[in-house]
Amino acid sequence: MEPRSSGLQRLVREVVKFGAVGGAGVLVNLGVFNLVRHVSDLPVVRASIIATVVAIVFNYVGFRYWTYRDRDKSGRTKELTLFLLFSAIGLVIENGVLYLATYGFGWDSPLQSNVFKFVGIGVATLFRFWSYRSWVFRALPARETAASAESILERDPANPAKRTPKQHVP
Repeated sequence: MEPRSSGLQRLVREVVKFGAVGGAGVLVNLGVFNLVRHVSDLPVVRASIIATVVAIVFNYVGFRYWTYRDRDKSGRTKELTLFLLFSAIGLVIENGVLYLATYGFGWDSPLQSNVFKFVGIGVATLFRFWSYRSWVFRALPARETAASAESILERDPANPAKRTPKQHVP
């Protein structure tokens, strides 16, 4: 039972950290969205896209250096590429909800825009959490798995029951 509860505790910590960074990202997203709408004449969805891009940059820094700082750091180019790909899909989901509300139903008051922007962020967050933890910020192998793999590599291929001594390279 111990490993299972340990895994559950790690997942809970991950969700809390993801939520903290994501919550701050929502504030950045909504703040930039309302600022752009207030100081410019950009259409609502364009203002939302600008805000989403700013929030994506903010979130990447928070996820990489806090939420998932213990995850595999090799292949940063691949990580960033996948992050941007999944973030772009999230951007389409988030702003698709706002687009539908604004242009499909004509709900374009500032309150309605903020409500549907928030709903879009919520729907896209579910997708982002799954994709980031599954594909972008991959977990390092568990210590037991790594130790098991190392012990297999140490075996003598001619005699699998006999282990070869570790060779230390200076």
